[in-house]
Amino acid sequence: MNVFLWIVQAVLAAMFAMAGVMKSTQPKDKLVEKMPWVADFSPTTVRLIGIVEFAAALGLILPAATGIAPVLTPLAASGLVITMILAALIHVRREELSAIAFNAVLLVLAAVVAWGRFGPYAI
Repeated sequence: MNVFLWIVQAVLAAMFAMAGVMKSTQPKDKLVEKMPWVADFSPTTVRLIGIVEFAAALGLILPAATGIAPVLTPLAASGLVITMILAALIHVRREELSAIAFNAVLLVLAAVVAWGRFGPYAI
């Protein structure tokens, strides 16, 4: 199970790192083409979301890998659960069903990491 959790952590970290860098570095006009929900938010808010996602990606890997404050890994996963709940609510409001399904998958994966790293497979 420990190997499975590391794989899930790596996949989540890669996805959120890419999304975070994209949201925090690209102009809002360019992001709207790929992510229509961006039009509803200020550029500052979109950048903040990107920074949060990138920080969570780092938090999924670095604390557990280095052994420095490993409790931050399940906390990062818990933060991603909250982020995905909020993202799903935005997509519900916008009636974007495929995005809701994608958020739900990421939410479940982050919840599994949080459960495993807080509980029986803590590092």
